[in-house]
Amino acid sequence: MVELKVRKFGNSLGVVLPKEVISRLRTGAGAPLFLIEAPDGGYQLTPYDPAFAKRMAKTEEIIGRYRNTLHVLAKR
Repeated sequence: MVELKVRKFGNSLGVVLPKEVISRLRTGAGAPLFLIEAPDGGYQLTPYDPAFAKRMAKTEEIIGRYRNTLHVLAKR
């Protein structure tokens, strides 16, 4: 567990992530992070975008359904 302190940055509040947390999240300056509400009521900080994952799953479904059509179109 890593303890973070809420700090004031101008008119906003924020936290500073330690180097080891940034490394484990595989993120860096300017990269997006997502705060996701967990089933137990807590929160999870992740670089993983759940909305993007849903879109990719739908894309894979469509590609699978129209695989032959896409194959024919790719030859043209």
